[in-house]
Amino acid sequence: MRIGVTVFPGSNCDRDALYAVERLGAEPVELWHADPDLKGVDAVIVPGGFSYGDYLRPGAIARFARVMGPLERFAEEGGPVIGVCNGFQVLTEAHLLPGALLRNTSMRFVCDRVRVRVETNATPWTAALAPGDELTLPVAHNEGNFFADPETLARLEDEERVVLRYLENPNGSANDIAGVCNEGRNVVGVMPHPERVSDPALGSDEGLRLLRSVLVGAGV
Repeated sequence: MRIGVTVFPGSNCDRDALYAVERLGAEPVELWHADPDLKGVDAVIVPGGFSYGDYLRPGAIARFARVMGPLERFAEEGGPVIGVCNGFQVLTEAHLLPGALLRNTSMRFVCDRVRVRVETNATPWTAALAPGDELTLPVAHNEGNFFADPETLARLEDEERVVLRYLENPNGSANDIAGVCNEGRNVVGVMPHPERVSDPALGSDEGLRLLRSVLVGAGV
């Protein structure tokens, strides 16, 4: 399986994501921001960092990068896409996911490890897990406070589109939401970083439990 990782100016988790893909036994493929070509990949990770320096607001400029055109078509055709941290912000800016990521309620950058609970395994990125499974994953963000209007929040809950939920909310996110999916359930956004815990040398490889799910759906 070939898994692409987008690389924007200011990305700082693309290397981690590419390494995590290697650890899964899949083939990592760099997707340069200025190249409108997904190179025939089977899934895409939009990694964390500070794309384009987070100017205007996080993800607002990356959303217009040339690679995003084919990525959006890939997502609309059902291709598995996950955005992590800044990648989550990019996907909301591109309207591939609902809601927005606002400034943390503490008005401080949060860097910690937090407990999250899997709320659904009906996505390509959680298929190897079970609802109720708990993971300890790192967070590192200034704008991780998930916000949506009451009607959108109710729809996300009713349609079981909340993917991860904080057990220790670090940023004030509505309903303790740490991750959501789109209506088609193939596009997922999460604020915690599974790729940063992909090797015991990093203190844990628990993030692979989540990322490995996309191989399950592909029959790998």
